[in-house]
Amino acid sequence: MRYLDPKADLTFKKVFGEHKDLLISLLNALLPFGSEDEAVTEVEYLPAEMVPENPLHKNSIVDVRCKDNRGRQFIVEMQMVWSKEFKRRVLFNASKAYVRQLDGGKDYKLLEPVYSLNLVNEIFEPDLERYYHYYHLVHSEYPDKVIDGLHLVFVELPKFTPHSYSERKMQVLWLRYLTEINDQTRKVSEDLLANPDIRKAVTEIEESAFTDAELLGYDKFWDAIRVECTLVNSAERRYKEGRAEGRAEGRAEGLAEGMEKGERKRQLEIAKKMKADGLSAEVIAKYTGLSIDETQTL
Repeated sequence: MRYLDPKADLTFKKVFGEHKDLLISLLNALLPFGSEDEAVTEVEYLPAEMVPENPLHKNSIVDVRCKDNRGRQFIVEMQMVWSKEFKRRVLFNASKAYVRQLDGGKDYKLLEPVYSLNLVNEIFEPDLERYYHYYHLVHSEYPDKVIDGLHLVFVELPKFTPHSYSERKMQVLWLRYLTEINDQTRKVSEDLLANPDIRKAVTEIEESAFTDAELLGYDKFWDAIRVECTLVNSAERRYKEGRAEGRAEGRAEGLAEGMEKGERKRQLEIAKKMKADGLSAEVIAKYTGLSIDETQTL
């Protein structure tokens, strides 16, 4: 059996954009709910937001949006290529979803939280050991004091390793599903298939479940991601090279300016000594390079 990578646009939307039960399972596994009472039990899909397109990131973002029976909204994004502005984009989209809950005349107390779950296929926090990053509004001195509204979660998929089953079981299983299965997979681990949600999700990405046209689109998606990675890496390299070149030019200009100031100071000192010895302004100017006017003002 051959499988497709679940992180691709086609497969991710097929698994989580067409099967509410699998989306609910993913949300409950990866979102920072404090108790079972907060768990998602029912969802309805929402249309994807139209956001300004970044020409360097046309294909790398796959998203699924929904809200539950309490009115909480959930944005799930699969980010294939990391960019420095991605966190701001996530904050912008989550904030926009939060604000749009209120039509004219509605009370602020009707606002429900927005959760943004971002699965990132690159490492963007190399100095941090953990793969799971949760941001929300808390008091800087009293962390238990929280303003409930925006919840932003970022998961660095390349950092994930199922090293400890003290972690949430379904979180481990879903992250294994996203990181262990790809185009090269011919046999899926039995302990993954033992879970009914994961087994259903695995069935959905079997190559035989897709038409020839869909498979062509799948291949084009990965071609576009490769091009996008090249463009992003080239842009970042040019930026770094430009900064390095600018710093080098700045150092050279600073050195030249310093040498010029030092030379002028030396000329003035010599000119003062010559003037003290009674030499004329014309002679001083001739041997120091200063103008006659400058020598007369010493």
